[in-house]
Amino acid sequence: MNWDWSAVGDFMPHFWDGLLVTLQALALGSLISFALGLVWALLIATPTLPHARTDSRGWYPLVRWPVEVVTEFIRNTPLLVQLFFLFYVLPEWNITFSALTTGVVAIGLHYSTYTMQVYRAGIEAVPAGQWEAATALSLPVGRTWTAVILPQAIRRVVPALGNYVISMLKDTPMLMVITVLDMLGEARLFSQQHFQFTEPLTVIGVAFILISYPASLLLRALERRLVR
Repeated sequence: MNWDWSAVGDFMPHFWDGLLVTLQALALGSLISFALGLVWALLIATPTLPHARTDSRGWYPLVRWPVEVVTEFIRNTPLLVQLFFLFYVLPEWNITFSALTTGVVAIGLHYSTYTMQVYRAGIEAVPAGQWEAATALSLPVGRTWTAVILPQAIRRVVPALGNYVISMLKDTPMLMVITVLDMLGEARLFSQQHFQFTEPLTVIGVAFILISYPASLLLRALERRLVR
């Protein structure tokens, strides 16, 4: 095997373009998954919480069961299938987005069903005494959630959410199948045009290691700090 450094130099401008797209998809997909996952968690976890067990409001099942069906369907369907569905099926219903937007929505939606479980565990781990204290102080429901429950729950789940960010980073190359020129998409295009596969694909592999490994070390340090 002959390693050609000139091919690496020629590929680097394409690499930076792909890296920018990858980071955009990762950042926006993470935001969607975190926000939507919290919404899912609040809708599903609420009926199991101490303050709700004595609540006789009958609308909980009407919200909870559809949410559980939808999230189970998304979580148990491959991300690749969801990408193809959003990119190729929605246009037949006159719903069209750019390839990058479609990829971001697919990643955010898919991972929101996993972050939902993380949030749910964090919310249910808040001691019942916190709910009782909020009730004793006659705090409104909104104030109880924003000032008492969610700050404690989110502090517990930050490391787990970070792990899913790394998982999303590793899944961003799937966007290539819907024509998004992320890092792998740029590498494939460069390879096909110059008939050189080793250099661009090696650069991509090293780039993923340089991003994901330091991120995992940072998460471990953060986890140790939060559990003190």
